[in-house]
Amino acid sequence: MKENKSKYAIMGMLSMGSVSGYDIKKRFEKSLSYFWNESYGQIYPILKKLAKQGLATISIEKQTGKPDRHVYALTDKGRKVLQDWMVQPVDRQIGRHEILLKLFFGQHVSVADNIRQVEHFRKQQSQNLEEIKATEKLLKADYEDNPSLPYWLLTVNYGLRVNRAYLRWCEETLAVLKKM
Repeated sequence: MKENKSKYAIMGMLSMGSVSGYDIKKRFEKSLSYFWNESYGQIYPILKKLAKQGLATISIEKQTGKPDRHVYALTDKGRKVLQDWMVQPVDRQIGRHEILLKLFFGQHVSVADNIRQVEHFRKQQSQNLEEIKATEKLLKADYEDNPSLPYWLLTVNYGLRVNRAYLRWCEETLAVLKKM
């Protein structure tokens, strides 16, 4: 059975400091959402499981007029488990790309419909590319002294390259479709 890597993503977030489940979700949205995302429905059960396994601790912060805030921190045991996972080879990744699924069955709609799908996908990728460029600029400006910056920029570079490849693929695909 394939192991769920979500726990490692959450442990990675905890390795950056003590946070609540809400904080983790916001960090995913701000920093990892182009290549990894988790929902609240995934985050909270994993946090509870990590605490039960002794990989994280929970402390409760009282708040006036709001529910208590549950703050999680990675334990030494949790840091060791995260580090052990970090040095394991990456599993084979099989993506799920809706655009490819639609094109694979493209004969069931008109060529014009397929062209519209690819044009829409191209627009999304163009927007993603601009957002990633903005993220890169922000990281370089706001975190120039952070020792994690080179690693963060490696992930940004991957995003830039992948989105540029998607855009090239869109242009080539549209050229083929327009000849059909």
